[in-house]
Amino acid sequence: MSAHPPIALLTDFGTSDWYVAELKAVLLTQAPGCPLVDVAHAIPPGDVAQGAFVLARAHAAFPAGTVFVAVVDPGVGTARHPLAVLAGGRFYVGPDNGLLEAALDVAGAEARIIEDGALLERAAQTFHGRDVFAPAAARIATHGTAAWRALGRVLAAPARLPPPEAAGADHTHAEALARAASSARLVTRVAYVDRFGNAITHLHELELEAWLGGADPADMVVRAHGAAGARITEIRGLAGTYGQRPPGPIALIGSSGLLEIALPGGHAALALGLAPGDEIDLTLAPRG
Repeated sequence: MSAHPPIALLTDFGTSDWYVAELKAVLLTQAPGCPLVDVAHAIPPGDVAQGAFVLARAHAAFPAGTVFVAVVDPGVGTARHPLAVLAGGRFYVGPDNGLLEAALDVAGAEARIIEDGALLERAAQTFHGRDVFAPAAARIATHGTAAWRALGRVLAAPARLPPPEAAGADHTHAEALARAASSARLVTRVAYVDRFGNAITHLHELELEAWLGGADPADMVVRAHGAAGARITEIRGLAGTYGQRPPGPIALIGSSGLLEIALPGGHAALALGLAPGDEIDLTLAPRG
């Protein structure tokens, strides 16, 4: 690990208050020289699943030695554990509530409970991000794996998020591929809406390819069930880029390898009434 590994921050704190600044102030003081990288701070307040989804999209791009501070913590101050995870050569510090799902999915991941009494006794019960997670991350960034081990004992079964109710969202990728390949109708759900209005689903392109089984994607029919199922939008085929401009919305594989619903020149989620959790189903239209 380099002398100054990056520390990457993901929170639901927003940017209109002083909370992110306080978090960074601790890191700048206790881990001087470590570059601070903002992953996201606009996670909806308390939305652990959205935070976990964003972390899963971003973390693998960072170099080994990176320390992630992830704070979406509606249970702050309760009996939930503060965690520090080592996975794939990167470290992840945050609450034991499923937020660190992406790290726990890495083969060989190991989670430790942050048990340092000096940290916990002085911590404000409403701001563990500043008083527990940031100092723990600073120790790891400055002293590496030995500091991570010293934080506390191993937790054998960290909290995990329940899998979304969709064929394309299983945690076991092999099972998802098998299910996709054997189904006449493939169902997934919207996982996230980005600032451009793209409704990003849980369905990975490999699952889509398995389901198509060599069929022409042009024969695919995507139905987006927006506004709690009251509005259904039908999309034919798969676009290659956001620049393709048929009239209306398009379906395409985005940069994360996931199926998205987009509206070139517009905001798909608003126009179609789509939000996280809404159903997207795929069928193949019969030829001729």
